[in-house]
Amino acid sequence: MNVGSLSSNWLLQKTIMDTARLGESNLSTQSGLTSSPFEQLLEQVLMQTKLNQESTSNPDNSSLLLTSLNSFVSLPEVGTLQTTSLPLSKTGGNDLNSHLKGVLQNTGHFFEEAGKKYDVDPALLAAISIHETGNGTSNAARFKFNVAGMMGKNGLKSYSSIEESIFDMARNLRQNYLDQGKLTIAQIGAKYAPVGAANDPTQLNNHWVTGVQRYFDTLTTGSNYA
Repeated sequence: MNVGSLSSNWLLQKTIMDTARLGESNLSTQSGLTSSPFEQLLEQVLMQTKLNQESTSNPDNSSLLLTSLNSFVSLPEVGTLQTTSLPLSKTGGNDLNSHLKGVLQNTGHFFEEAGKKYDVDPALLAAISIHETGNGTSNAARFKFNVAGMMGKNGLKSYSSIEESIFDMARNLRQNYLDQGKLTIAQIGAKYAPVGAANDPTQLNNHWVTGVQRYFDTLTTGSNYA
């Protein structure tokens, strides 16, 4: 089949990537395919698109492709971003507590609760807090209860409790990062702690991505810090 006959190549590429993410087992279940399910599904989708083109006098290839695809398999709604680019963990509050020190000690349940509320991995929240506060020992954490380096109009924000700070961090990550398509620690870090920022004279932001990634990996594998 001549894939080039579809004018919306970008949509086709996106469709292929989205379909692949569904996984072979999911495709087999929904499509009744037993061998090479993705290849067979794609062929069926393109064949259906061609038939749809022939049956309408004013074909919109983009709409036809999506209509054909939806007849075989359900994709996530447009605009609904998934966080699976970050290896989603099952880290709970008790797992986190064994790593949290200083003012973060025994706050694992707050990370877990905030993660559930805003659909953010608790391990990511904890990793950012550990990096930002030197594991609960920074002045911002001890005197302002700010565990995420969150800034306000007047500089570093102050909170009434560690819990409030954790929930505000989770809200911020969901609304201003994950929902904006920043789905990896590197993508988040480029905005959260941009290298060369004016408010980073000592260039600590250079270490943000590697630091947060290291803590995240530790929290999700259960190993101890070096």
